[in-house]
Amino acid sequence: MKLKLARTTLKAKPKIVDLKMIEEELEEKSIFYFDKENSHKDLKDAIEYFEEKGFNVYLREVKYGLDDGEFIYEVHIIQ
Repeated sequence: MKLKLARTTLKAKPKIVDLKMIEEELEEKSIFYFDKENSHKDLKDAIEYFEEKGFNVYLREVKYGLDDGEFIYEVHIIQ
């Protein structure tokens, strides 16, 4: 499954990663930010993937503006 990481600027294109790449980075960090272009279903599937591997996963929306469309997803993956 492929997910888009959050953009670093408003005009940048989001970087695409798969779950294996995220799993490899878990030794270095546990918080990931995903772009609003990801479907909520894909993020739920990613959460189930990591929970089956024994991780605790928390998902929330982080708003960075007043508009309803100005948000990113924050995912904590904790062992």
